[in-house]
Amino acid sequence: MYTSKISGLGSYVPENIVTNDDLAKVMDTNDEWIQERTGIQQRRHIKKGDGNSTSVMGAKAAKIAIDRANLTTDDIDLIVFATLSPEMYFPGGGVQVQEMLNMSTIPALDVRNQCSGFVYGLSVADQFVKTGMYKNVLVIGSENHSGGLDMTTRGRSVSVIFGDGAGAAVVTRSDKEGSGILSTHLHSEGAHAKELSLEGPNTGHWVPEIIAENPQEDIPYYPYMNGQFVFKNAVVRFSEVINEGLQTNELTPGDINMLIPHQANLRISQFVQKKFGLSDDQVFNNIQKYGNTTAASIPIALTEAWEQGKIKEGDLVVLAAFGSGFTWGSAIIRW
Repeated sequence: MYTSKISGLGSYVPENIVTNDDLAKVMDTNDEWIQERTGIQQRRHIKKGDGNSTSVMGAKAAKIAIDRANLTTDDIDLIVFATLSPEMYFPGGGVQVQEMLNMSTIPALDVRNQCSGFVYGLSVADQFVKTGMYKNVLVIGSENHSGGLDMTTRGRSVSVIFGDGAGAAVVTRSDKEGSGILSTHLHSEGAHAKELSLEGPNTGHWVPEIIAENPQEDIPYYPYMNGQFVFKNAVVRFSEVINEGLQTNELTPGDINMLIPHQANLRISQFVQKKFGLSDDQVFNNIQKYGNTTAASIPIALTEAWEQGKIKEGDLVVLAAFGSGFTWGSAIIRW
């Protein structure tokens, strides 16, 4: 068995900044209401004509990550692309990135695990590298939420939360024992799938049926979230899966140098931070600037933390995510 490590990181967000005050102009909300419940001050939205899309942003982040890994696109053996917002129903975004980066006929795998997508993708990459099948795997998380949100008062509880962006990591074979990705831990609980979901259109309920059956005030193709229920489950599952990773590697919360949680809600991150007794220097949050970018949130935050010098060689880095499905997971990394 080989070991795997993250050899390069990159991120990209659109230039268009949407503040809480901007949202207050189109729906009944305000900066205080949004910050009190989520901690979010602003987010980035794709702007019509800026050339961005889920795959385009993913490719931009990927280029940075590959360059920082001191590799070229010819060195990449597999693409793992995580998103809930691909340009097309099919095919997925992975093959689009493969074409945009002018790669050879390498495989492209799409992961649909929403907020947990990057951790799931990282776990897949880790296993492919550790078993010796591939040497360099590109993992991307990218989301374009803004085009599918109900930007009215009716949808404010969901729409104020989400933003657009992309992050990427190159997972590379390593011969250094005791470092790199030590372990990953994945879970799901489909019993609560509808508590955070977007049901239509789908193959059992296509667009013509939706239009015929639903008045405009009851449109089912916007995201639905049972906020309080999601919050209560998230804080439990975050804690469980972090502890699972620590215990597997005979570590304790005191060993953590940097925890990077999925940026779902600042209040969730603060709850987890307090439960594990971590200082502000041990937890990285950037939801204030970007909102919840789902599969992109962890790689964007991981990239920023590394760029700011908050992650150094030898540090114990913990990634943890929870989201729609419900799905959740963690990764324990010795940098």
